[in-house]
Amino acid sequence: MSQPTSGATRSQDVHRRLREDILGGRLVPRQRLKFPDLCRDYGTSVGAVREALVRLTGEGLVRSQAHQGYTVTPLSHDDLRELATARVEIESVVLRLSMEQGDTQWEARAVAAHHVLRRTPFFGPDHPGHPGAAWAAAHAEFHLALLAGCTNRRLLETARGLREEAELYLHWSAPFGVENDRDLAGEHRALLEAVVDREVGRAVGLVRDHIAHTARLLITCAPDDQWPASPGDGEPAG
Repeated sequence: MSQPTSGATRSQDVHRRLREDILGGRLVPRQRLKFPDLCRDYGTSVGAVREALVRLTGEGLVRSQAHQGYTVTPLSHDDLRELATARVEIESVVLRLSMEQGDTQWEARAVAAHHVLRRTPFFGPDHPGHPGAAWAAAHAEFHLALLAGCTNRRLLETARGLREEAELYLHWSAPFGVENDRDLAGEHRALLEAVVDREVGRAVGLVRDHIAHTARLLITCAPDDQWPASPGDGEPAG
């Protein structure tokens, strides 16, 4: 198998760093992503930045518009509702297939991912009102591990992409998972138990409720006019 070229390696590195900065809140929703600024900040070429932005667009974290260039995906209640509906339907199908097709190694990965999630502190040191980066990564890995038994690559990639889009909302919304009437850790534990026990109907119901509950909370706690706007929102595209 041939090794990636240096150009491909640079593009992958820029993609990784841009993705981390978007999900980490250093690049805010609606912020224009200008090639001169990105080339300077990431110390790379226009070609590497362009390839990274195209990939991020495909992942739903960046949007491209004619005559306006690239921006970090904006957030809105309507978009979140649409995203949650799509996730509920797609993840239900993928989880069902995963439970039907997954083997013992798949089960072991899910159990291990849940163990890491359970042991990871919820809040991070930099943003005490939001989930920390380590918890967010462990949370994503747990849910992806549950879906990983599905052998349909297209469905699995679609579910993964929708989940990545949802990460933006988790970062920019009011705290979730600490409400008085919600046991987030319990939800994850119950979901794992249903999956390992191959209780398909129960597991699908739990994941649907899990996604829908979080979406409802984010909509309730974050009015549309409080979603973040870029400091340079009114500047022309570069």
